[in-house]
Amino acid sequence: MKSTLTNMWLVLGGITLIAGGALSYMFELTKAPIEAAKQEKLKQAIAMVTPAFDQMKTISVAPADGQGDSLTFYQVSSKGQVVGTAVKTWTDKGFSGRFWVIVGFDTSGKVINSNVVEHKETPGLGDKTDIAKSDWNTQFKGKDLSQFQLKVKKDGGQVDAITAATISSRAYCDALQRAYDAYMLNQKNTTKP
Repeated sequence: MKSTLTNMWLVLGGITLIAGGALSYMFELTKAPIEAAKQEKLKQAIAMVTPAFDQMKTISVAPADGQGDSLTFYQVSSKGQVVGTAVKTWTDKGFSGRFWVIVGFDTSGKVINSNVVEHKETPGLGDKTDIAKSDWNTQFKGKDLSQFQLKVKKDGGQVDAITAATISSRAYCDALQRAYDAYMLNQKNTTKP
């Protein structure tokens, strides 16, 4: 093949089409397994923050302040009785931007457990909000957030901040507060006569 501008463009175009087709094929091939893995991770996160359950109902709820993305409620039941609700909440106040938290509430509104679902916080510092990295977030277990000041002690609250990760600690509190406010508003709206 003669080295001309037209031939070079044809070869480059052919290579681009082959590479694009291969990428598209791989995307389609891996899309379902990736989604299945995400769903399994979410199911495990819900099980971590709620009592044992045999049924789950998913509800999308706007934040109590009406600002930002909606929250997802996973109302869990055992033998036909609601035993708790897991709330997937978020905050944009993290050191490295948005992160997602899941918090479980019992039927009276007390925190069962909570954990980070997804984050980009600094390894060794802000990532200590993840229960796999430290037990920092166990301080919220059993708390009635209507009685508990959900702020770090430095800001006049009752939360022990993670050493050298006050921003991440504040953000986690923000996510929990968003979840609690939406949960209580939803409870109030669903129990109206």
